[in-house]
Amino acid sequence: MVYILFIAITVISYLVQHSLQNKFKIYSQEALDVPMTGRDVATKFLQDNGINNVNVTSVSGQLTDHYNPANGTVNLSDVVFSVNSVAAAAVAAHECGHALQHAQGYSFIKMRTALVPVVSFASQWITWVLLAGILLIEVFPMVMLVGICLFALTTLFSLITLPVEVDASRRAVAWLEKSGITSGIKTEHAKDALHAAAYTYVVAALSSLATLMYYVMIFMGRRR
Repeated sequence: MVYILFIAITVISYLVQHSLQNKFKIYSQEALDVPMTGRDVATKFLQDNGINNVNVTSVSGQLTDHYNPANGTVNLSDVVFSVNSVAAAAVAAHECGHALQHAQGYSFIKMRTALVPVVSFASQWITWVLLAGILLIEVFPMVMLVGICLFALTTLFSLITLPVEVDASRRAVAWLEKSGITSGIKTEHAKDALHAAAYTYVVAALSSLATLMYYVMIFMGRRR
């Protein structure tokens, strides 16, 4: 049953990623009714919400867009930063939604930010600790338990990420329509693109939770 679950999650993950890439490609070819690139959208979002300490920058790659609270930057990929499209506007507004969450002290983003250094440390050791734990479970079961606790931190991070991403998308869509950058069908397309992106976080959280349960089952089974 465990292997079936992992296979199912892998297939779903592939389908979700494929859907996201297709929708991004389609909506990247749909121009806005206003002459604004992703950079312009991000800049206006920040200005409209009184956020003056965040800069908009360009990063290489595709779907590498992110908000970095450490240095106060909204980083947009090449296909978003300088492009006029519904997809670019949606992504730019979404990343700025994270900046707004941070400025307003949104509880879940504060929790996620606090977990970043802990999860970064845990990620470096999880594989080795779990491997050692499985090999030594009959002699030193606490090693496996430590590995499970480390992995649980990454699972918690994935779960906390869900409301952060959903809320950022909600803020993005509401602002895009309110500001007049999108309307009607183009607002729906922007929402659809962001929903497709949100599903990737759902699958990642489910995968992490399933993996955590698998290690717990190994621990409980070997202990018996």
